[in-house]
Amino acid sequence: MASHGPVFTIGSTAKRAAIKTSRIRYYEEIGLLPKAARTQSDQRIYTTADLKRIIFIKWCRDFGFSLAQVRKLLGLSVSASHDCSEVGQIASEHLGEIQQRIAELQQLETTLRGLINKCEGVCGGSPGRECLVFEGIQVS
Repeated sequence: MASHGPVFTIGSTAKRAAIKTSRIRYYEEIGLLPKAARTQSDQRIYTTADLKRIIFIKWCRDFGFSLAQVRKLLGLSVSASHDCSEVGQIASEHLGEIQQRIAELQQLETTLRGLINKCEGVCGGSPGRECLVFEGIQVS
């Protein structure tokens, strides 16, 4: 095998990228990462370019991008025929999704805070089954 630069085992790659080896195998399995080259003893080895790609995938996932979005971003990262506005569009759409989740979480927080205040103010010390929190979360 001809190599132009350092190569890393899967364990070393995982450590450098701060992810589990199973995650690297998964990224290979779903095609986000090309199949790793192998040594004569069939051990996976990765190049610096592979490591950078893994770190990019991890960064995207840490920011909550879906696997489909990551796949598209990876394609755009090597494309000479697409411009940066497509990347911006994906990021903007994702930001909208995050803002929607924040709004939903804020509503949840308000509702839960109200239930807690009712519990503390009205039924504190009553038997647990009579707690107003249960009344607030029952399905109709």
